[in-house]
Amino acid sequence: MTSAVAQVSPHITGELKKWHSISLTFDGPTVSETDKVNPFVNYQLNAVFTHRKTKTQYKVPGFFAADGDAANSGASSGNKWRVIFTPDQEGAWDWKISFKTAPFIAVSERVNSGYSVGSIDNSKGHFIVKSSDKGYPDFRERGRLEYVNKPYLKFAESGDYFIKAGPDSPENLLSYRDFDGSFHQDGFKDDLVKSWQAHEQDWKSGDPVWQGDKGKGLIGALNYIASKGMNSISFLTLNIMGDDQNVFPYTDYHTYDRFDVSKLAQWDIVFSHAQKLGLFLHFKTQEAENQGLLDNGGLGLERQLYYRELIARFGHHLALNWNMGEENGNWYPKHQTLPQTRIQRLSMARYFHEQDPYNHHVVIHNGNFFDDLTGADSYYTGVSLQTSLKDFSSIHGTVKRIRSWPITNGRPFAVAVDEPGDAQFALEPDIDNPSHDDARMNGLWGALTAGAWGTEWYFGYKRAHSDLTAQDWRTRDKFWTQAKHALDFFSMIDVDYQDAESQDEALVNGWALAKRGEFYIGYVKNAEKDLAIKLPKGIANYSIKWFNPRNGGQLQLGTIKQVSVDETLQYYFQTVKRNIGKPTSEIDKDWVVLIERL
Repeated sequence: MTSAVAQVSPHITGELKKWHSISLTFDGPTVSETDKVNPFVNYQLNAVFTHRKTKTQYKVPGFFAADGDAANSGASSGNKWRVIFTPDQEGAWDWKISFKTAPFIAVSERVNSGYSVGSIDNSKGHFIVKSSDKGYPDFRERGRLEYVNKPYLKFAESGDYFIKAGPDSPENLLSYRDFDGSFHQDGFKDDLVKSWQAHEQDWKSGDPVWQGDKGKGLIGALNYIASKGMNSISFLTLNIMGDDQNVFPYTDYHTYDRFDVSKLAQWDIVFSHAQKLGLFLHFKTQEAENQGLLDNGGLGLERQLYYRELIARFGHHLALNWNMGEENGNWYPKHQTLPQTRIQRLSMARYFHEQDPYNHHVVIHNGNFFDDLTGADSYYTGVSLQTSLKDFSSIHGTVKRIRSWPITNGRPFAVAVDEPGDAQFALEPDIDNPSHDDARMNGLWGALTAGAWGTEWYFGYKRAHSDLTAQDWRTRDKFWTQAKHALDFFSMIDVDYQDAESQDEALVNGWALAKRGEFYIGYVKNAEKDLAIKLPKGIANYSIKWFNPRNGGQLQLGTIKQVSVDETLQYYFQTVKRNIGKPTSEIDKDWVVLIERL
């Protein structure tokens, strides 16, 4: 595909295009996952990629890749070592390799103290990157999703901001029978291993598989949820000692410094397909029960190895966030492992800030609330919010409260509501709750009009197809349709919602996300009520359009199409109240209203 001028020429795979993942695979020392000299601990492979024209530079960690095709071969040994890079500019990119060996060098910052690994160390080369040819919804058309010091994430290529919606459940999505590994029959909750059989019908010819025809169920599940217009999935990558206990990157349940190369390669096939479908990846790196499993919660050998492998193997994907812990902190009476302290919570985010070459969004989930993570020493860029009321009614106020916090480190939190509702029921199956009124009104629109950048939906534990047992996303099909309507609304309006904030005081009998005097995205639960907008003094006209959150469709005109403000009428007041009328149908239902300055 390309020629590389180097002492050692790697095998380069992947399309040499902007925003595409490009793999450099080297022939290095032959090792095994189980070698006495641990290859994950005692080798460190890094590559520095430099854009020749702009001098933009990325330092990308590499990893042991067994025989180079472990997803299909199941290999646990070999001589292939790999770096995966995602270029953000066209043109010539130069690369240089550092490959060292020494005791514990994988987590050492003193790389020069190690010994060079053959002629790979200090090898150099280049390749030429062209423009991408991918189309929507593939993230390669939009570029990397970045935190840009706003409460919303932005695509680097298209410049669009992103609002997410999708399932938060099952949290054990990766507990899948078609993945390699010891978890299937290791005696730890093996009955929870999934087949995803209900979604095998959604697999399509040409979709990825491994080892013949493995993977069809989970790949089909991704196809289904993307076909519903959802753009996010969520999953734990480590649940040893947790609720499921079948998802971990290691060779077995009790070993925390040796990684199952073939299983992780199969995970990456799934993640790559998700990104092609436009599905954001929410990596939840641990949960409440195991927050002290690695290094007693600290940032020692085990935790750094774990994080390094996540970044090296999966950080090349464009749209993701790293979640430092589900239900994290010291907040319930009987912790299974030592709960993490503030310093440990801060240290995790700092590690990703310093080691992830692409600076992906870094969040944490409550548990402990987020008040101790807002200082100048915090590298969190957002929070993953869980609530606890069955009717979802606390969501709007909680998001609004976090969004109102003073910014002390220059980084306002981007707030996502990733586990709305109570633990028992949350988002129920359609058969139990076909209308999903509370979830739609209080959960979905309550979050979005308070300034959340998205929602993910937890399934509870008291219904069939629960947070642990679910393997058929069609059980909530009717709700995915309603969530898609919300995404459609934000894609069709042409306002700077990323600069808006909650201004409920401006909308009588409703909630409002607004940029004062420019636009108001309002939500009313019952349009029969007296509805009015309080507008700032001045001379201006505002259009009024309605959107049906239950059935979707286009923006509609209501009984009042426009209101005007005349400064001469406001001599004593800063705002004036104007009746906004009503939609022309189903006025006893909930509606979204867009009030926009002309």
